[in-house]
This record gives sequence, C-alpha cells and structure tokens, in this order.
Amino acid sequence: MPLFKYHFSLSSQDYEIPMQIPEKLVEQPTYSMALFRAAIHPEFFDIEDRIDVQHNGYDFEAWLLKGSHVLRFEYEGTCVTEVIAPDTDDLPERGHVTSLVCAAERDHEQEFGDRITLINSMQIELLPEHLFGDSYAELIDFAAESNAKIIEYTTEDGIQGVSILDVQRFREELHVQSYHLNAKHGVVLRTQSIFEIKPEATNA
Repeated sequence: MPLFKYHFSLSSQDYEIPMQIPEKLVEQPTYSMALFRAAIHPEFFDIEDRIDVQHNGYDFEAWLLKGSHVLRFEYEGTCVTEVIAPDTDDLPERGHVTSLVCAAERDHEQEFGDRITLINSMQIELLPEHLFGDSYAELIDFAAESNAKIIEYTTEDGIQGVSILDVQRFREELHVQSYHLNAKHGVVLRTQSIFEIKPEATNA
C-alpha cells in the first residue's frame, strides 16, 4: 500500500536548481507540526471547511484552513490533536506534546495513552514553476475524483495556493492525507497521519 495516494513523478533532471538562487531556498515558507493531548478551541483558527467522522467508538474532526489543517481524534477519553501550519508558535501550551519542523522527508510516531498511536509522515519539496503548475492541476483533479476537501485561495500578495484533505476510515485506524501547495516558491507539502487504536491489554 503506497504511503501517499498521490505521487509526483520527477526525473533527476527536474531537480537541477541553478546555483545562483540559494536565496529562494532560504526564503521559502516553513511549516511545522504541533501535537497536543487536548482539543484546541476553534477561535485560534480561520476554519474554511470541516470533516466529521464517528466510527467504531472513535470521534474524529478535521478543520481545513488556507495553507494548514487541524486534526482531532478521540477514543475512550483520550484526545489527540495535530496542527500543521506555517506558524504554530501562537497555539496554547495546554496539552502540548511536541513540535517538529516539516523539513525534507521525516517520520514521527507518538503514543497517546494506552490505546492510541499516531504515525506521521511528511515530505516537503520546492518545485520549478512548470512542475509546480502541473502538480497543482493534477492535485485539483485528484481532489475532485476522490471527493476530498479542497480550498483554493489567493493571498493578499496575489499568491495562489491550495489545501486538500483526504480521509479514509477503517475499523481500528483512520488515515488522513494532506496536500498544501504555495505558488510563491513552488512549495508542495504532503503529509500522512495514521491514527491507530491498539488492542486492549489483557491480564495474564
């Protein structure tokens, strides 16, 4: 089973970046992931769309924002909240577990209580303009075909962006794929979050 439902196909030639543009890499937007053992009040976010899932005893809610998202998963009184955004510094400290910068490719696994494990995979790329445009168009088509939540937007500076959330529910797991694209630097951030419910421990 592939990690992400949507893949970019790039040749080594596509990654040839001229030596004279290191400033572009320095200035590119950064994204961070913050994890919490508590819910976060919606007043901290400008929510554009929502997803709600109640299945097999767990409760899940996703908020889609322009360029970011919030995921909340609850099971048997344990709450897990994931925030991925360009800036997570202004979020509340209550329940904060850890924060990670979404740099290159990285994975993270975190246990919450005795029954929930969250597995995160993140990949961020900076694409040339022509590849970014192709990927943008293909992801729009992907969102329509998979009935994913999607927000297209333009910033005050006239920069085009899109954010997509695709959710699959299973009996003991819930999977979320996200895609956040920013045209200013050709940034494409892909993440996958897997919420796993572990079997209840039995007494020997």
